[in-house]
Amino acid sequence: MSEAARAREVRIGFACAFLVLFIWSGFVLASRAGATGVLTAWDLAALRHAVAFAVLAPFAARGALAGLPWPRTLALAAFAGFGFPLCAYAGFSLAPAAHGAVLLPGALPFATALVARVWLGERIGRERAVSLAIVLAGIALLAGGGFLDTPGAWRGDLLFLAGTTSWAVFTLLVRRFGVSAVAATVAVGTVCAPLYLPVWALALPSRLGDAPCGEIAFQAAYQGGLAMVVASLLYTRALVALGPARLAIFTSVVPALAAVAAWPMLGEAVGPAALAGVVLVTAGMVFGVIRGSGPAPARVDAAKPGT
Repeated sequence: MSEAARAREVRIGFACAFLVLFIWSGFVLASRAGATGVLTAWDLAALRHAVAFAVLAPFAARGALAGLPWPRTLALAAFAGFGFPLCAYAGFSLAPAAHGAVLLPGALPFATALVARVWLGERIGRERAVSLAIVLAGIALLAGGGFLDTPGAWRGDLLFLAGTTSWAVFTLLVRRFGVSAVAATVAVGTVCAPLYLPVWALALPSRLGDAPCGEIAFQAAYQGGLAMVVASLLYTRALVALGPARLAIFTSVVPALAAVAAWPMLGEAVGPAALAGVVLVTAGMVFGVIRGSGPAPARVDAAKPGT
């Protein structure tokens, strides 16, 4: 590759990485706004799956899932399509956006390392252990602030932790199965809708009929289109152009950006303890990236929370 072509690739990579940063941060804000509005958490999941299915079904029809056995496809869908979004949306109905920002993307390295240690027996190196300890300290500060500043937020925090653990299992399955980002996204987007939407329509609490058309359209476009489909494609393109280490620097900023943006956009002030927790989580992620100890393998990070 020529120098000019390499420089062009880097520019494309940086552009895609910036877009991913804002889409993931926006996912936190949009989900919190949706979960505290007219729609139920079940409605948000339904909109996510319906739009993703409409966009991704043609890819499945063209063979995007060829060679991926059904048991593996269902396993990916169970953790990324049901476990993560249902826990996340329910959590946002109980806890502020700053908590979701820290405990979803922020706690993912910790959850992934813990699951990999327990399930796969992978060792945690010294530098990665330091990074994860900083992240854990930030989460502890956030939890302390949450108990004091937002009564009952601990229930949402537990749901966030369950959601990020579910996503951690998904990313490890992606690596273990050797699935590409496109195949994993198509698998989740096309399998979940036929299974979830009938149950939602017949048995789950819904206020879709009471919600304004603008709110429905926004959440459908953001949750199903931007967060699940577009972010995955942009992330994959940036990963190819920049590599996992450089790209992870951008993603490590998500907790701080989303938490700070929630103040003026959602009116959710960040208390001193919670703010210190956000700073620590971000610092821990950046340290892990700089020292080469973050969750760097491309296949593990082919998809992230919100995608």
